[in-house]
Amino acid sequence: MLEFYAGVPHLKSDRAFNGALARLARRTQNRSPLPFGGFSALFDLKRLKVRDPLLVATTDGVGTKLDLARLTGTHNTIGIDLVAMSVNDLITCGARPIFFLDYFAAGAFDRKRTLEVIRGIAKGCVEAGCSLVGGETAIMPGFYADSTYDLAGFAVGVVERSRAISGDRIQAGDSLLGLESSGFHSNGFSLVRKLFTEKELSGQTGRRFLKPTQIYVKPVLNLISKVRINGIAHITGGGFYDNLPRIVPKGLSVEIDRGTWPVDPLFREVAKRARSTEREMYHTFNMGIGMVLVLSKRVVRRAQHILKRFGISSWEIGAVVKGHGVTLK
Repeated sequence: MLEFYAGVPHLKSDRAFNGALARLARRTQNRSPLPFGGFSALFDLKRLKVRDPLLVATTDGVGTKLDLARLTGTHNTIGIDLVAMSVNDLITCGARPIFFLDYFAAGAFDRKRTLEVIRGIAKGCVEAGCSLVGGETAIMPGFYADSTYDLAGFAVGVVERSRAISGDRIQAGDSLLGLESSGFHSNGFSLVRKLFTEKELSGQTGRRFLKPTQIYVKPVLNLISKVRINGIAHITGGGFYDNLPRIVPKGLSVEIDRGTWPVDPLFREVAKRARSTEREMYHTFNMGIGMVLVLSKRVVRRAQHILKRFGISSWEIGAVVKGHGVTLK
């Protein structure tokens, strides 16, 4: 595990605070051979019983959604977003997240706020089934304003080489199964902050935007063990237009039928205020679809039933066709 305080040496002696962090880490089934709070972490791959493992690594942040946390004074969900953005990327290749680390930088040390953020991170790790093995809290007065902080997350996962999903099995005629998002997730908030007043964002509207990113790990990994999935796209920054082409082989494209799933009215309100075209909206936001699975049409119904058992609604939103790029119908 890593030190939690850089730049302010006296904070390293805050045993009560470090003890609280250690307790949060233990909730995530952290079983490192080293004590929590050291300079690094160990993880025993043998206990995963993976015969031919490939390690998978991702890193991400939550961007300017952090400003909504500041405006509303709500810091206990932003850590869930942080975990979600990385672990949802991991599972696109079929990997199981095994551990997570965070980087927290702030202008001033606020014990309550910091613990709220890290509680959210621990909660996200529990939901994703991975261990919180450490992190770094950097206190940087004069660089960040006292009320400002930034977050980054780092996740590592593992997948059997023979079960890795790369998108190379995708073919024309495959169906696109869209998994319901929990809202705006963690993208597009620079635009949102321009369109809504601070008064709006510090109240009920801001709390609606703050709804944490859906973590898809357990339902998708369960589905992969039962149904052949040819490709997975996490719909994040760049929306449908940038993320779906990342997994589709050359010579193939995707057609999206926009009328096949419900769209939260809040997306419509953003479009109205921004005077955005549909293409612009689908290029910026997830529009109610947080993840897209590519699979044979004959297994779509079975996949939907499995996802529903995990509380995830899904819709057949389009198909793979010959061509290039993304087409909205």
